[in-house]
Amino acid sequence: MEGKIIKPIATIKTDYKEKFGIPRQSGRVRTAKGIIKLLPPYNDPTAIRELSEFSHLWLIFGFSECDYKEFSPTVRPPRLGGNTRIGVFATRSPYRPNGLGLSCVKLEKITDNGELTVSGIDLLDNTPIYDIKPYIPYADSIPDANGGFSEQNKKHRLIIKNGAKTLDILPKDMIATVIDSICDDPRPSYHDDKHRVYNMRFSDYDIHFTVEGEEVTITGIDINIS
Repeated sequence: MEGKIIKPIATIKTDYKEKFGIPRQSGRVRTAKGIIKLLPPYNDPTAIRELSEFSHLWLIFGFSECDYKEFSPTVRPPRLGGNTRIGVFATRSPYRPNGLGLSCVKLEKITDNGELTVSGIDLLDNTPIYDIKPYIPYADSIPDANGGFSEQNKKHRLIIKNGAKTLDILPKDMIATVIDSICDDPRPSYHDDKHRVYNMRFSDYDIHFTVEGEEVTITGIDINIS
């Protein structure tokens, strides 16, 4: 059976410039926003007619920065310590046969020029979007569904204990998203070196921090215009 070639219908602009620091799932950082720009010929205004009636959207996207070379039936999820191998189809790992991801985001607004502002994103800047579908609550929400091994980490959060004032250098509308992104703990769970300094690239800033136990110290911020 021949495969079908798919092309991006849009790209998304976000403040996440590198993979490290991106929320592990959509909705984990609700203030994280992105702007979806439809590409020709899909930017026809009639293609999004009535879309504003929906509060949330499904985005089918591509893991554009994932270096996938050959199929591996198992992967090692970082939140399980990076040593436990799990079947790739039992994970949301980017290392998968077709490199496709799925995110549920909130539709904040549609501009006059047809751009979609969405929130709760977990996408890298300039990620290609292959399809957009409305989220339908009665069909897509299953309250009693079993989340498998993912349940053990859903409440895991870090706490910023020191250096929070350092974040005042950031634009005010950016601070909450940066805090939530760091507290969502972007590290692999096997990292426990309290002296290790992590760097999260967000917009034009490099934010440096350390983690001891569940406590975060913001050690500095650099402006990175590149």
